[in-house]
Amino acid sequence: MKIFNGKKEAEKILAQLKQKIGKNARPKLAVIGVKPDLASQLYIRNKKKAAKQIGIKVAYYELKNESDVIKKIQQLNANPSVHGIIVQLPLPKNFNVDRVIGFIDPSKDVDGFQQNSPLSPVLPTAILIALKKANRKIKKATALVNSKTLGETIKNFLTKEGIRVNYLLSESIAQLPPVDVLITVCGCPGIIKGDMIKEGAILIDAGISMVGGKILGDVGRESVAKKAAFLTPVPGGIGPLTVALLLKNVYSAYGNSKNHRPYKPSR
Repeated sequence: MKIFNGKKEAEKILAQLKQKIGKNARPKLAVIGVKPDLASQLYIRNKKKAAKQIGIKVAYYELKNESDVIKKIQQLNANPSVHGIIVQLPLPKNFNVDRVIGFIDPSKDVDGFQQNSPLSPVLPTAILIALKKANRKIKKATALVNSKTLGETIKNFLTKEGIRVNYLLSESIAQLPPVDVLITVCGCPGIIKGDMIKEGAILIDAGISMVGGKILGDVGRESVAKKAAFLTPVPGGIGPLTVALLLKNVYSAYGNSKNHRPYKPSR
């Protein structure tokens, strides 16, 4: 089973960014968290650490309810010194994720969730990079996700790249047939086992959970080891690559900010 080295790919991107940013640029990322779980806290720390290494400032806001999050997004939209905004997912179940994300100025949507964002969607881009490293012509894939927003973003992006994607929400795991290419982003530790995949399967594990102080992915690595041909591990796979691509988008948004116009969401 071939193991994807996402950390190595991320280091290449970060090294290039550090050189471009230099001493004069001042890109800034705003991160909003709402009762972040342990896995989300880890992602936030990793983003802060990588950003500091290459010269991107990070402001973190921890809020409690949806109205406060939307109010903060609107403030950040209007702040010219902030070039990128992300809301750390997952959000509490009582939040309307699509509505919250929809308030972010598309030019500052550095996660690339919105279809009208000029920036490449981070997670699907990382997934595509990994799929290309599998060295196989891929025409279709199945995705297991924890939100419709993620599912649609992955589906739309990879479809444009010639890969047909069907996705299931994590609660529909029982409906998942044995597959050749599986992308899992549900944050369900060890839920994917060897009897759920086909011989020679390609597994893109972008789920992350903290259990007993350990970082775990959605794929049970030992269970799939004899059947899978390719795996993105957790940790060290998709995670560090998404952080690097996110910061790349922040730098791009910073470069585009000179032409920025005030954003008014149509809602």
